[in-house]
Amino acid sequence: MDNLSSNLEPKLDTKSAIMDQIRQEAAMTNARQLIEKVNEHCFEKCVPKPGSSLSSSETTCFTSCMEKYMATWNTVSRQYINRIQKEQGNSAASSVF
Repeated sequence: MDNLSSNLEPKLDTKSAIMDQIRQEAAMTNARQLIEKVNEHCFEKCVPKPGSSLSSSETTCFTSCMEKYMATWNTVSRQYINRIQKEQGNSAASSVF
């Protein structure tokens, strides 16, 4: 039995490493999307005439817009994760019966 469990450990480590890599790549993709959307949405809203630098009102607008957008993104992400976890919990409970 010890031989069997020792043979499974490397496979589990590899699977865990692959899952971690996928999670990291998904997190990076989400971060890129967030930055792209913030730039797209807030820049268009706050910088009507791009120049060599931002005015103080443009900076204030951009900062405020970015903070609101990121807070909203975080709220939506938390709710989405909670929903998935709840659904996984419900499906696990229903598979027991």
